[in-house]
Amino acid sequence: MVHLDCSGVWFGSQLDEKHLFQWAAEIPGFLRWEQDTLVIRSQLSEASLRDLLSLFSRYEIPMAQLAQFRTPKNEHWFAAPHMYWHKRVFGSEKPNRALQRTAPSVR
Repeated sequence: MVHLDCSGVWFGSQLDEKHLFQWAAEIPGFLRWEQDTLVIRSQLSEASLRDLLSLFSRYEIPMAQLAQFRTPKNEHWFAAPHMYWHKRVFGSEKPNRALQRTAPSVR
């Protein structure tokens, strides 16, 4: 079981707030809300983790707490440096060079 802090979210309306709680509850692996804390299973499918990334991005919830879901099985896409969430999840962590794509240099 993992507790994710979702406090401090600014909502545009009451319906916007309702959608955060409903969207999270629809993610496979969701267990419950404890006030502003999202409680989920410690092991998530790729689809569930992608939904969490989208949810956290949409509501500007601190994403660094999602780094704990990195595993050898998912790091090829989850920790890929070119992904939009990489910096927000992993900060300035040095990317694994084996995972980087090599692009021809343009001069």
